[in-house]
Amino acid sequence: MSKQKSALIIGASRGLGLAIVRELLERGWKVTGTVRDQKRTQLHALAEQYQEHLEIEHVDITETNQIAVLKNRLSSRSFDLLFVNAGITNDRYETIGEVPTEKFVHVMVINSLSTMRVVEQFTENVRLGGTVGVMSSGQGSVADNEKGEFEVYRASKAALNTLMRSFAARRGKDHALLLLAPGWVKTDMGGPNAKFTIEEIIHDIVDTILAQEGRRGLQYLDRFGKTVRW
Repeated sequence: MSKQKSALIIGASRGLGLAIVRELLERGWKVTGTVRDQKRTQLHALAEQYQEHLEIEHVDITETNQIAVLKNRLSSRSFDLLFVNAGITNDRYETIGEVPTEKFVHVMVINSLSTMRVVEQFTENVRLGGTVGVMSSGQGSVADNEKGEFEVYRASKAALNTLMRSFAARRGKDHALLLLAPGWVKTDMGGPNAKFTIEEIIHDIVDTILAQEGRRGLQYLDRFGKTVRW
């Protein structure tokens, strides 16, 4: 029998992160999922259903000391997949000239800096040939930005893409690196007017994530595995 695959999913309490965990569990994976605080979440309910295959860890990725503590707890662990699901946004029509400095910094810290700190720390916990992925966005594409709007969010995801590209230049020889653009999805962040429900797209998302296994270097892909323009 083949060895059971394992994943570390950062940001798994709700939305797409939770859906990725559920899909992996249904496909027979063993998953470690993280939540930000001690409150009960939908992930805890899922853990009751998959007691032998899902464990929950706590980390606020904006706190470097918490990242270090989690890193220490998982120091001896090896995963086939690391996926970081983190993202917030500001008002759709708030321009760069209007956004308060504090809000700009908050979006950039979570969407870019904190995400990459996790990637930097935990990639060594991913086996050679495994996959390291982050939740990007099609709005992080500079080439495809023809409508504007979501200016700060776009900038934060473009920054994430650039930082992952720099990371790939340094450490991309041993793993598949993935920037995933899932599309506009009905989540707390995507809102009720988004084009797709989580249920409609989650199979495609996980298929694309898992298809990267064994590859090397960085890909920027949509949920169907098609390349997104930088």
